[in-house]
Amino acid sequence: MIRWEREEWTARAEAHAARADALTAAHRERAQRHEKHPVHDFLFTYYSHKPSQLRRWHPGAGITLRDAPERAEWRWYSRGPAPDEVVPDADAFRAAKPQLAALVETMLRRTASRPAQFGCFGLHEWAMVYRTAEHRHPIPLRLGTAGTDAVVEANELRCTHFDAFRFFTDDAVPRNRLALTRESQPDLEQPGCLHAGMDVYKWAVKLGPLVPGELLLDAFELARDIRMLDMQAAPYDLSAWDVRPVPIETAEGKAEYVRRQRGFADRGAALRRELLTAWLGTSGSSATSR
Repeated sequence: MIRWEREEWTARAEAHAARADALTAAHRERAQRHEKHPVHDFLFTYYSHKPSQLRRWHPGAGITLRDAPERAEWRWYSRGPAPDEVVPDADAFRAAKPQLAALVETMLRRTASRPAQFGCFGLHEWAMVYRTAEHRHPIPLRLGTAGTDAVVEANELRCTHFDAFRFFTDDAVPRNRLALTRESQPDLEQPGCLHAGMDVYKWAVKLGPLVPGELLLDAFELARDIRMLDMQAAPYDLSAWDVRPVPIETAEGKAEYVRRQRGFADRGAALRRELLTAWLGTSGSSATSR
């Protein structure tokens, strides 16, 4: 059993808070000015994890904190062998949230077990505005409506992520190679998908104190970096925010997209292994992954 004295774990908590504050500083400053950013604010709206929550450090499952009475009543913490000890309790989490625990483990393991696919070219965002005069984001289209539709029609839609597919326009849905459903998501999620990479952060958030704070911030940084490529490759004109497009309608743009996509897949794979190891003590297969 690993035990950290108060001096050590409070130092870790302070370092974590400082790193989290640096990562969220621009977002918090924009919020004070009532300004929104179409790229960077996504992680705080879609995943609904506030900067104040992100800066709260946890040691991870099974790590005992000495002299930590202030955490004795925190959710998913249990008292350790000594009166002043507390420890994030993976068994307590699974007992209280069996369906969530099974879902998170299944998604992490099954996604990690599959070969990555790199032929989607970020066209999910284009499919969300295909043949429609109105779209989700009040931002002009870089190629205009007709030009955007032409790109969709010149390429095969290969989206594997249901939470992107569910925003496709009615005309785009039948153009996708697969008809995705929420029920089929565990069977189709694959590590090359940008949104599957961003969702590593989502799963880390759902595990709460079972995930070391440092790992949570690593997952946040991966999601932040992926989000930038996701929107650079999108059909929107983001020049007002100094966002350089990755023109996936060209061979050069497709090549850049895939190169960066491969790097994110590697980072996501490493983080999935770390999450499973920190939470369950193993990154291998289990009954829930079969």
